[in-house]
Amino acid sequence: MRIAITGATGNVGTALLRRLAGESDIELVGIARRPPPDEAGAPYAGVRWHALDLGEPDNLPRLTDALQGIDAVVHLAWQIQPSHRRVLLRRTNLTGTRHLLRAIDEAGVGTLAYASSFGAYAQGPKDRRVTESWPATGISGSGYSTDKAAVEALLDGVEHDHPELRIVRIRQALVFQRDAGAQIRRHFIGRIVPVGWLGSGRLPIIPRNKRLRAQAVHADDLADAYVRALRSDRDGAFNIAGEPVLDGPVLAQELGGRSIPVPIFLLRMLAKAAWRLRLLPTEPGWIDLTAGVPLMDCSRAEQELGWRPRHDAREAVRDVLGGIAVGAGTGSMVLRPDRRAASDLRGRPATN
Repeated sequence: MRIAITGATGNVGTALLRRLAGESDIELVGIARRPPPDEAGAPYAGVRWHALDLGEPDNLPRLTDALQGIDAVVHLAWQIQPSHRRVLLRRTNLTGTRHLLRAIDEAGVGTLAYASSFGAYAQGPKDRRVTESWPATGISGSGYSTDKAAVEALLDGVEHDHPELRIVRIRQALVFQRDAGAQIRRHFIGRIVPVGWLGSGRLPIIPRNKRLRAQAVHADDLADAYVRALRSDRDGAFNIAGEPVLDGPVLAQELGGRSIPVPIFLLRMLAKAAWRLRLLPTEPGWIDLTAGVPLMDCSRAEQELGWRPRHDAREAVRDVLGGIAVGAGTGSMVLRPDRRAASDLRGRPATN
């Protein structure tokens, strides 16, 4: 099987390359704006790389050529920063996806596995789980969510017009791993949370609200779901998340902090102010997203793909927080380590 992976140097892409490294019957092609250098090492070695910006129309012929003879495409490429430049993000996320779909058609690729998200879902319940039949129309206050929903709608049209193309939509929860620590800090936290807190494994205050309940999955478990989907003949959407559901009390118990009730509007107001002042890199719509999307039922993946996570969500959180504290990363530009974080951690006073 020849598999091409867009966004192969990112959080999920790196985990997928790691998972596929031991599959002797699979040949890998990586597509990224900035391929890793030759010295990057595992898991990027042994991959045939193409430096391509999916959002650039002039690259369409090269993209089509790169997909010649490919059996399946895993579409992971997605841009969430700089969050203040929505036009730039949509150029990659929406225009880039349209270009990829056109190249897939022209190259005659038979399977597309798309990295959808819990964020594609419309507002839903937090006290029960929803299946893949829940509307994937997004949360209006979140740019990330509306873009994910827009791609879902685009795929609906492609499925109608090209029934010969098998499309799998992996609706993944928040994805954590240690190697993504530096990237997650750059993209979501910035310098607003002191490294010392994370290095101690404790967060003193954790907001609590009945709508602030979210799911997470370890990147290695998510990669396994992709491989199982690629090796199957199934199509359609699959919810992928670990257990337990993460909320204020669960995180407070895990991280030794205090869970404080906070209204959603106050959190959003604070996040918006920090974002406008460039103190927080994350758009405030992530508060609306977290509060709005439903909890996912992952029964279909378990029953039809035989998928079950090996890590629980709390373990995934511990893994990524440890990575954030030390600025963990890999040899790819996207997941490059943050040496300052490790230096800051070494320089903080010892505590008993």
